Amino acid sequence: MIRRERSADVPAIHAITAAAFRDAPYSAPPVEPGGDPGEATLVSWLRADAGWIPELSFVAVEDDQVIGHVVATRAHVEGRPVLGLGPLSVLPRRQRAGVGTALMHAVLGAAEALGEPLVGLLGNPSYYGRFGFVAAEAVGIVAPEPGWGENFQVRTLSQYEGQAGRFAYAEPFGRL
Repeated sequence: MIRRERSADVPAIHAITAAAFRDAPYSAPPVEPGGDPGEATLVSWLRADAGWIPELSFVAVEDDQVIGHVVATRAHVEGRPVLGLGPLSVLPRRQRAGVGTALMHAVLGAAEALGEPLVGLLGNPSYYGRFGFVAAEAVGIVAPEPGWGENFQVRTLSQYEGQAGRFAYAEPFGRL
């Protein structure tokens, strides 16, 4: 089952995000030496940021246990509001079982329902392409970091009006 995050889910979300990114070769380094991967801390920072959108933080639940999480927060393209997606986290033992796909469909559907124009993310094109994401530069969006290349992707939604320019995530992303 996919539902919105609740306050009681926060410890489980942290643990899932840490576990999902612990051995990932592309993970952000720990904020504190020997600590959890940066993505686990990032979610906490985002939750405390003005860019947090509670309606866009979802968990996957199986047998009353949270097994996955996704969040989209306020981002901007040349000052115009859009969304930045991530992290997307699934417990390692439940990865490759459709949990991440279900979370992606939920967050993208909610973003569409809220009238958002565009969602940007940094991730593997072969995975996110199945959700309609394309290389950001194909629609005139410039990645926050030039070296991200095709890994920085966007998905336009029905309210997209040709926004183009530099993409800026919510401030906490810059701390990693």
